[in-house]
Amino acid sequence: MGTKILIVEDDEALIRMLATHLETRGFDVLSATRGREALRLAFEKHPALVLLDVMMPGMDGWQTCERLRELSDIPIIMITAKAEETDLLKGFRLGADDYLTKPFSLKELHARIHAVLRRADRGSESEGEVYDDGYLRIDLERNQVFREGELVTLTPTEYRLLECLVENKGRVVPHTELLENVWGAEYAGATDSLALYVRYLRKKLEQDPGQPQYILNRWGMGYWFHPGGRAS
Repeated sequence: MGTKILIVEDDEALIRMLATHLETRGFDVLSATRGREALRLAFEKHPALVLLDVMMPGMDGWQTCERLRELSDIPIIMITAKAEETDLLKGFRLGADDYLTKPFSLKELHARIHAVLRRADRGSESEGEVYDDGYLRIDLERNQVFREGELVTLTPTEYRLLECLVENKGRVVPHTELLENVWGAEYAGATDSLALYVRYLRKKLEQDPGQPQYILNRWGMGYWFHPGGRAS
């Protein structure tokens, strides 16, 4: 049985075209034309990845993405007819892992699916490290983060970024290394996305995001995780 992919798109002709392409490459394809149907299939069939169109009647792609993220950490690639920065940031904020902008080639589709699945697989290969200083607990084996005993909900991308920093705690991790490990080599220049996700993590983990104590910046070089949460 191949890897299951759920296509959520109200254009049935596009669904058929994408499904044919993916099935010839060994994927098992599920499809939905509405957000609520997609949520049901995701809950019942547990696909490995979701291709999610933004513009749909009823529950749109933004709402569907948010609800999917509440259900699981399933990788999500948003499909949009426009690539304005505000839309990209909104999708990332809701938990999307990547974007495809219409029109896109089947070659690009295939490459992005493999990149996202590869990152998800790498994120599941934990060495079982636990960081705990009394305020912040990060359990890499169970993929759980707690702040003052309360479970913190992170998107898959946020978690991969935090994991990379914690595994290299005390060392400045260059921007390019973080981007390659969290997003993939093709995102080596996406420093704006990196800064955005660092900001998200600080809001969720730091007592004062404006004066971070855990996720620190070395200007022009990269970011580092400070054990103990107290910068020297």
